[in-house]
Amino acid sequence: MYQVMKTKRLYAFALVIALLVSLLPITKANAAYNLAWSDEFNGTSIDQNNWSFEIGNGSGGWGNNELEYYTNRPENARVESGNLVIEARKENYGGMGYTSARLKSQGKKSFKYGRIEARIKMPKGQGLWPAFWTLGSDIGTVGWPKSGEIDIMEHVNNENNTHGYIHWDVNGHAQYGGASHAVDVTQYHVYSVEWTSSAIKWFIDGVQFKEANIANNVNSTEEFHKDHFLLLNMAVGGNWPGSPDGATAFPAKMYVDYVRVYQDGATPPPASGIVNGGTYKLINVNSGKALDVASAGTAPGTNVQIWSDNGSGAQKWTLYQNADGSYKLINVNSAHALDVAGSGTGDGTNVQVWNDLGNGAQKWNLIKNADGSYKLINVNNGKALDVSGSGTADGVNVQIWTDNGSGAQKWSLVKV
Repeated sequence: MYQVMKTKRLYAFALVIALLVSLLPITKANAAYNLAWSDEFNGTSIDQNNWSFEIGNGSGGWGNNELEYYTNRPENARVESGNLVIEARKENYGGMGYTSARLKSQGKKSFKYGRIEARIKMPKGQGLWPAFWTLGSDIGTVGWPKSGEIDIMEHVNNENNTHGYIHWDVNGHAQYGGASHAVDVTQYHVYSVEWTSSAIKWFIDGVQFKEANIANNVNSTEEFHKDHFLLLNMAVGGNWPGSPDGATAFPAKMYVDYVRVYQDGATPPPASGIVNGGTYKLINVNSGKALDVASAGTAPGTNVQIWSDNGSGAQKWTLYQNADGSYKLINVNSAHALDVAGSGTGDGTNVQVWNDLGNGAQKWNLIKNADGSYKLINVNNGKALDVSGSGTADGVNVQIWTDNGSGAQKWSLVKV
């Protein structure tokens, strides 16, 4: 994506590229990774702790003769209905004929190795060029292509496939990559790479379509053994796709449901703002009441409810991070874990305390909302910790329910 025109044929580095082509069979993605970081785009605005914006025309089209002016306006980038929306518009702005957005995690989030994926759907149209990619974090000092670049997903024009590439320096620019198998890009798909010390593999929906060998810095691939940051953007025009034509529909929208990074055996960072091993009370945003063990009970199976905040041990929970990045919540009074009854998965299944078993029914992903509150998503069933019927009275049951972003599913974590 960065300062290069790609084609569907090999360049002068044919011998280098031939050495990079793997003879391994097509494989499924590795399921052993642990979630290290994600942005689920479930708030009301773009999380500035994760992303910043590139602004402008890149001094003449970002090295690719692109035609857009990138902005940070909500017209071009926003969070909407659980998606990051990047919208390209046909309008005169900043001396260019189109606007769009380009987000990057530079200086905020960077990674070396793991599975990097995003669930995306895109528009088709002559001159459109959406992308999900990485750059080496040292680009500011070494420049491109010495920084290295991994193009996880690029799509141009009306093609029925995407592309995956790497770019690096071998006394000049080298690249390897190519087209995926057929895919309807206008529907959601998970685009990913699995990046290890020996190889980079490209996948769509878990099915591999390309692989590059980087073991032992073969062919000067040391660029791929250091931290990279993430980028999401939609270019308009440029050397590769060419210019839009009269059939290109604007505005054109790229939807990103989530971005996730998994790492093999890694210790995930704590959830934003959470102290591992810290004790908290959880105050429901809708009712203003605390997550409470009924009657300060200590027996397994005691119901969990909301109750007026009284500072008792029945309303204090110690949060311990699991190896997969989720948390268990241990009640201070009973020493039992916050648990979904019977490991249930249906809407309305009751929440209780139970002996600490370490199973999925007792694991909760803590996801920070834009207002600073958290939603707690149960690992076993993917549903949210919820106050039944959005109730506000003392004694209303707590349950699991499909994640809907309501106040009944938002909890302020107050450290005690």
